Amino acid sequence: MFDKDEVQEIIAKRVAKEFHNGDVVTLGIGLPTKAVKYLPEGVKILINSENGVLGVGNYQTAENQDDRITNAGGVGVTINEGGCFMDSLNVFGLMRGGHIDVTVLGALQADSQGNLANWCIPGKFTPGMGGAMDLVAGTKKLIVAMEHTAKGMPKIMNHCTLPLTAAGKVNMIITEKGVFEIVNQQLFLTQISPISSLDDIRATTEADFIVALKN
Repeated sequence: MFDKDEVQEIIAKRVAKEFHNGDVVTLGIGLPTKAVKYLPEGVKILINSENGVLGVGNYQTAENQDDRITNAGGVGVTINEGGCFMDSLNVFGLMRGGHIDVTVLGALQADSQGNLANWCIPGKFTPGMGGAMDLVAGTKKLIVAMEHTAKGMPKIMNHCTLPLTAAGKVNMIITEKGVFEIVNQQLFLTQISPISSLDDIRATTEADFIVALKN
């Protein structure tokens, strides 16, 4: 058994394999930001944070702590050489204008049509939708990085039951159990995690999917 932190690290490591040299990448609050720790050797990307930081590096340590520099989740980060700060007008222009190659977001639910629900559970306090809707509208590729289930209930659905953040925008779903790709509103299982199995994935996934494993 793995605890929550270990599960998230498994997901973050797999997410990092989707980045290619020169990509401009936005990592959503929480789990997605952990992917910065696992960049493949030799791969250099430019990470954008929706609070106005371009060129985000790794997390801060005790030796380089600076409370003035955070990612969108308020976590202390470093800035890579050549990085910069910008106002909301410019950062949202960057996101909406089609300049982001890959966006990675967490989710409450995602479904086989590529729909994403990640901002609201009706009846519960919602701090706000943040920049997720802007990000998904403008990104070239959208990856959902999330735990496979929540309290034992599936999160990969035939149809999302929570309010949508975006419709038909998700290209890939990565969980601790496997990797799914969405093509023409069909869900394909392309990789099974070493800690899971096909039977396990079938038992914990509501959505119908086609098995199309890749090497």
